[in-house]
Amino acid sequence: MKKKIVPVLLAGVLAASLAACGNSGGGQASGDKKEGGAQAANELTVWCWDPAFNMYAMEEAAKIYQKDHPDFKLNVVETPWDDIQTKLTTAATSGNLDSLPDIFLMQDNAFQKNVLSYPDAFNDLTGSGVDFTKFPDAKTAYSVADGKNYGVPFDNGAAVAAYRTDILEEAGYTIEDLTDITWSQYQTIGEDVLAKTGKPLLSGRADEPDIVMMMLQSAGGSLFDKEGNPSMVGNETLKKAMETYISLVKSGVLVEVNSWDQYVGSMTTSTVAGTVNGCWIMASIQTAEDQSGKWAITNIPKLDGIDGATNFSNNGGSSWAVTSSSKNPELAVDFLSKTFAGSTELYETILPKSGALSTYLPAAESKVYGEPQEFFGGAPVYALITDFASKIPSNNTGVYYYEARGAVATAITRMVSGADIDGEIKTAEDTVNFAMGK
Repeated sequence: MKKKIVPVLLAGVLAASLAACGNSGGGQASGDKKEGGAQAANELTVWCWDPAFNMYAMEEAAKIYQKDHPDFKLNVVETPWDDIQTKLTTAATSGNLDSLPDIFLMQDNAFQKNVLSYPDAFNDLTGSGVDFTKFPDAKTAYSVADGKNYGVPFDNGAAVAAYRTDILEEAGYTIEDLTDITWSQYQTIGEDVLAKTGKPLLSGRADEPDIVMMMLQSAGGSLFDKEGNPSMVGNETLKKAMETYISLVKSGVLVEVNSWDQYVGSMTTSTVAGTVNGCWIMASIQTAEDQSGKWAITNIPKLDGIDGATNFSNNGGSSWAVTSSSKNPELAVDFLSKTFAGSTELYETILPKSGALSTYLPAAESKVYGEPQEFFGGAPVYALITDFASKIPSNNTGVYYYEARGAVATAITRMVSGADIDGEIKTAEDTVNFAMGK
């Protein structure tokens, strides 16, 4: 996901980007305040990962809040994502919720699962004063459970299609030719680009179903029904996404790789002519400084023949949760509502250094977000991506999202080797049902 108008500090952004997409950010818990210590009435403790991205954003938010609340204190404790999940699970299952901080960061795709699994650990933010209308519906939906809001949205995972314009030009195409198109049009163009330049348009990790999941959400599809039950068999959107993926692989337009480093390297070494991913991938692209001015950003292709299909999707992102055991819950809510949910200044401040692209819609009107980016052909790509985020369809992640995602990844691997699609979808659904004890 993924992050604006001032040149990005690439090393920090790359680390931040990986964290936003689900990496732990590494490191051990550290910070100004030790867990379990006394806490003043004007003080909050936050758990999050990645000093260059999430922690930096929190620290800058504190500075903004302190302008009107000079006595406010914020203790940011570096806590890798895996540790947050473990600590939350331990606290909730042991009944020792007091071990949790006031605020912690939650990966979007894990939010519903945790709220539904440990409802007593989260503070209901519905009617709290946080204006959720200032965020895209699809973003807020990640942290909504049983119709109630439990998270304040943070970073943007809006999907982008990024292309090497010089390679497209060599094949006779422009970025406009790849804007607002379908996946079948994409494949046709990709086959032509491959024939003329020897460059595939797309690469992806063979063990990750990111592309299929983005296709699915772009049409408002999900792996679960409204009751949270697996809904794969008979799911025409899922089947179409899988068929499209297999067709791209067989045509040579999509080349599969085996690791993250190979994936990034396929772009930075000019092996491929583009990518489709969360906007955070732009940080990795920009590590190839010699390619500045040769990239352009547009929306992603949409699925053919699916009602409600769009050119917009999401991959990655996170949101802030307030714990039910917070010592200062009103302060925590007010702090978040006046910063991450109420300050364009905050997002303008953190953008140049961290690349943290907002889902806060008013930021799209910011002068900073509207500045041209030389690396991407001088286009105001950050305002463009914020607009993309406002058009992403919502989808239901469900409690067993990661189990279902893993089952889909296995199915795709087998399908690439020639397995029957309907049989693999059935196997994937059976796998999730087994994980759910059904």
